Amino acid sequence: MGRKPTPDARDNLLDAAERLFNAHGVHAVGLQQIINECGCGKNMLYREFRSKDDLIVGYLQRSHQDWMCMVDAVIAPLAGNPGAQIIAVVKAAAAKATVPDARGCPLRNTHAEFPEADHPAHQVAVEHFDAVRAQLLGLARQTGTADPEALTDRLLLIIDGLYASGGSFGGPATAVAFAEEVVQMATRPAAIAG
Repeated sequence: MGRKPTPDARDNLLDAAERLFNAHGVHAVGLQQIINECGCGKNMLYREFRSKDDLIVGYLQRSHQDWMCMVDAVIAPLAGNPGAQIIAVVKAAAAKATVPDARGCPLRNTHAEFPEADHPAHQVAVEHFDAVRAQLLGLARQTGTADPEALTDRLLLIIDGLYASGGSFGGPATAVAFAEEVVQMATRPAAIAG
């Protein structure tokens, strides 16, 4: 008689995949490594995920959900102050990007590993980038800036820079200070010509 799947089997597999994918990259990790890391059998893996691509998609969807929950948590206490909410998002991204052994954004890293536009991992990553941009654009519009698109693009560059260089180049405090300057400049009333 086979082992019964536990209710948390999917989460345990995703935990193992996340540790390995984050440490080594998605292409470098085989399914047997994930099975060994999780301590489960092949049947359990294939019961939860039809293929490695399906597992990768689950990993990316979980990473996306983690980001969305993080943003919701940091902006909720600052309701009504979109400038402060934007800075809170940058601070949270800085904290996430600079933990020891951080290797960048899982979605951006996987996107780089799967440049084919029709690959499901690529598609999930692009959907994430669009959702993050929409989040920030919504906040930028609430600031009253004359150019919310430009503010959003600058903020995305700061966040991407945090994931790319982590603690280098002045670390998270420098990135947050830069984001504060960008928001202040974008929301400052235009000087009246005299």
